[in-house]
Amino acid sequence: MSNHPEIPAQTQESMPAAEHRMDPAPDFRPRHPGVGKLKGKVAIITGGDSGIGRAVAALFAREGADIGIIYLNEDRDAEDTARIVEEEGTNCKLVRADIGQRDQAFDAVNQIAAHFGGLDILVNNAAQQFHEPDLRNISEEQLRQTFDSNVMGYFFCTQAALDHLPDGAAIVNTASVNAFKGNAHLVDYSSTRGAITAFARSIATQLVERNIRVNTVAPGPIWTPFIPGSMPADMVEGFGEQVPMARAGQPWEVATSYLFLASDDGSYFTGQTLHPNGGIIVGS
Repeated sequence: MSNHPEIPAQTQESMPAAEHRMDPAPDFRPRHPGVGKLKGKVAIITGGDSGIGRAVAALFAREGADIGIIYLNEDRDAEDTARIVEEEGTNCKLVRADIGQRDQAFDAVNQIAAHFGGLDILVNNAAQQFHEPDLRNISEEQLRQTFDSNVMGYFFCTQAALDHLPDGAAIVNTASVNAFKGNAHLVDYSSTRGAITAFARSIATQLVERNIRVNTVAPGPIWTPFIPGSMPADMVEGFGEQVPMARAGQPWEVATSYLFLASDDGSYFTGQTLHPNGGIIVGS
């Protein structure tokens, strides 16, 4: 498709990987003028430095929210995202933390809530994945690292946020199409995404009396630092062409799902999952 750039072979020797090293650069820019859907709100986005998190930060800022970003170690990407948020006319607070560690997760959330004087939206988005086609080769270290980032971090940040979120707040979690269809090369990652789907449904039930809505977005193949950071170069080339739409999605195309669920547009949604995945049919 002419309006969607081809993805050449490339790889990075790090996880998380760096957005500023990707070719082509992911498209995160919001497409429409803001109408104040999140005016006066404060949102925390874990992993908000790059990829889907950056796109969500830009879109939420355009809709009026101040943004707190918790990130692991990608300083340049985080600083770039802070500038993007500020260009949209709102404020950004960056906190470097390993949210897989309970004390760091609580400290990061508390710092942002104190800085802005409150919290209205939590987006649990930070995650890691590692490509491994043989289950026997997944080390205990890798398994624990993946679960610490993708599951424990979501638990800890949510626990911390509940001391700040008012009744009527919103929590949006990132899962994956792989939670529903599985992935032979991403067994540990896919397992964490299934855990987060169940986590979101469970706390949605627990928090319904406070009208705190808890939902999930399960993206398909999206062009983010995840891809060159976790896949061999030859598998990156043409990434996403296997889906019915025959292309990878761009981060901005996913961010709109988060805005819907975080804003009053999604007021009758809780415990649900949205599937921006290029046409893959999965159970919900």
